[in-house]
Amino acid sequence: MLDSLFRGIFDTDMTSVIAVSDFLLCVGCSLIIGLLLALAYMYRSRYTRSFVVTLATLPAVVCVVIMMVNGNVGTGVAVAGAFSLVRFRSVPGTAKEIGILFLAMGAGLITGMGYLAYAFLFVLVLCAVEIFYTRLGFGSVRKASLYKTLHITIPEDLDYTGVFEELLGEYASSWELVQVKTTNMGSLFRLTYDLTLRDSGTEKQLIDKLRCRNGNLEITMSRQETGGYEL
Repeated sequence: MLDSLFRGIFDTDMTSVIAVSDFLLCVGCSLIIGLLLALAYMYRSRYTRSFVVTLATLPAVVCVVIMMVNGNVGTGVAVAGAFSLVRFRSVPGTAKEIGILFLAMGAGLITGMGYLAYAFLFVLVLCAVEIFYTRLGFGSVRKASLYKTLHITIPEDLDYTGVFEELLGEYASSWELVQVKTTNMGSLFRLTYDLTLRDSGTEKQLIDKLRCRNGNLEITMSRQETGGYEL
């Protein structure tokens, strides 16, 4: 009686109906898998509440979609078309965020196909590898403190072409002028360099010498960030 209540109004006698108990079992396993994925992602990572909540529920959503398709080719094409219209209206994600989303969708796909043990095995192995690589520091940049972004403010009458090259060559192994911008109603220039210091301990010495050449105007040195569009 309960299974007939959840039967589709367009189903025929030739259509196989998913039992309610099987449906709840798959959805429950998907939610547990999503929770495991969220906890693994939260380990030593920056995250937002909305992202981890979405990550915890995404496998269940994919699982239900796959179960509803249930071998129907026409429905599968329609679902694929509907998914292609979905857009995440937010800032571009990092490679790690994109990877964990694909992992969640893959786990939901396996669960929706009914391979619950394989889904748990898949997630446990991938989460263990993710945590292991995080603890190991795999892929981390050992000399990140040497990569700096330097902002120098100079008066408009100072020809900035080559004026700082000698100092940068003394304290940096490489540098590049990436931006020149006018400021203060055009009375000042703001130069932006991406550089790699030879020694992180010489940062103050470099700034002191730069101040002598730019008339003691504002100088800012910060950690060099990777652009949001890069993976």
